[in-house]
Amino acid sequence: MRVAVLFSGGKDSVFAAFWALAQGFEPVLVTIRPPEYSMMFHHPNINATGKQAEALGLRQVFVETTEEDWREKLIDAFKNLGAQGIVAGAIASEYQRRRIDSIGEELGIPTYAPLWHKDRGDDVRKEMLGYFEIYVSAVSAEGLGPEYLGEPFKKIADANKPGIHPFLEGGEGETFVANAPFFKHGIKIKGWKKTWDGVRGVAEIEIED
Repeated sequence: MRVAVLFSGGKDSVFAAFWALAQGFEPVLVTIRPPEYSMMFHHPNINATGKQAEALGLRQVFVETTEEDWREKLIDAFKNLGAQGIVAGAIASEYQRRRIDSIGEELGIPTYAPLWHKDRGDDVRKEMLGYFEIYVSAVSAEGLGPEYLGEPFKKIADANKPGIHPFLEGGEGETFVANAPFFKHGIKIKGWKKTWDGVRGVAEIEIED
């Protein structure tokens, strides 16, 4: 069964791709290139996701979108792929989940969200922290400053900041996975280009060739 996995390179979408492989599906990574500060899609380090796709050994397609046409563009991409299902890394956002589900309904194919409401327990986060090499690629929440950019996600997890979602759900932050047990090889990070505007920040990854 060929499934389209919405793939941003963050911990949640990498987990979704792993889940699809574990189900015996044929995953194709669908990566959105959205406008900056998109409400629906991850923005930082999208171009670096090609290295992750290579490490996963999976096909990847990119879809250029705006906030107005993303739904139409995704539907076209799923049709062109012959997708028989859609997999997303949604955890708690009803906004995201409803919109992906509506596309599945229109296309007549199932949608899967293996992390849905898994934030209510700590098992999945412990698994990610234990087996994934995860870095913070963006922060945008009170209490999360530039000192977290480019740092291991564990630094935020260990800080246990009040009011911060344990998975950084709701746009509080974004991540990049450099290695996991199911990667064919790790991604070597040369450095980070960090920007901070006083409220939010982004760390752009520099990868060794």
